[in-house]
Amino acid sequence: MSAVVMGAAGAAQTMPAFGSSTARTRLRLTRRGRVVVTALAALPIALGVLVGVLSSGGAVAGIDDGRTVVAFETIEVGAGDTLWAIAESIAPSADPRDVIFEIMRLNGLDDAVVQPGQQLVLPAGE
Repeated sequence: MSAVVMGAAGAAQTMPAFGSSTARTRLRLTRRGRVVVTALAALPIALGVLVGVLSSGGAVAGIDDGRTVVAFETIEVGAGDTLWAIAESIAPSADPRDVIFEIMRLNGLDDAVVQPGQQLVLPAGE
């Protein structure tokens, strides 16, 4: 068999044979190509972090500080009532400071000042 090559001599480029040891050119990426490759490489890492953050909420929600308050009662603050007097009346054998702290925590109070007519949630069974 014979091959016929048309055109100027030396102008036709031939493909290197399979397994040839001739040097190949490097793959060159444009700036946009580098951005796409970087984004595709970072996507599994970002998804892993997202799944980790979203799945860790159950562990945090189960943490407690050892207190087990099950039932609550509500009272209305009367004229002249203080948290100290209320704490002593609902838990006479407990330290009033601890009971006041619990009342403030349950009601979201910033200080121990209460107003007449204010509704307070109290821990039952202290």
